[in-house]
Amino acid sequence: MSVYTLERVQRLPISIEEAWAFFSSPLNLRDITPPYMRFRVLSDPKWLGRMYPGQIITYTVRPLLGVPMFWMTEITHVREGEFFVDEQRIGPYALWHHQHHFRVIENGVEMTDLVHYRLPLGVLGKLAHALLVRRQLEAIFDYRYRVLEERFGRVGATAPMKRIA
Repeated sequence: MSVYTLERVQRLPISIEEAWAFFSSPLNLRDITPPYMRFRVLSDPKWLGRMYPGQIITYTVRPLLGVPMFWMTEITHVREGEFFVDEQRIGPYALWHHQHHFRVIENGVEMTDLVHYRLPLGVLGKLAHALLVRRQLEAIFDYRYRVLEERFGRVGATAPMKRIA
């Protein structure tokens, strides 16, 4: 059973309050997801205000061949202005645990995404990871990095820090 890790760090020249407001709103996910995925939030917007533990958020995405896929996540941990965790409850992964960390740095905020994930289907899942999933996740987070940099700018001349294990 392989559990994979993806880690990304990005520094943005914004306040912690602005970072938290943007990243804690599921409605902003569409803006930072590649358009080909046709990401759509299904949850009723009245339940998508302030983030809280136990919050359920539902989406559809089209990660492969335009076929819609239902995805449900639960916000399991929240420490406002510091971190939150979303975990998949229904979706394509056998495990999806995504930590979003924020810390104030000189001239802005450092954000760290730490994702632990596992694919279903044993050996077939490992093969899918090697042939497709790993590259697709990297491309999604690369896209996110570029969009955030275009939207907010960047602190210094940092390049994206990546790690997938």
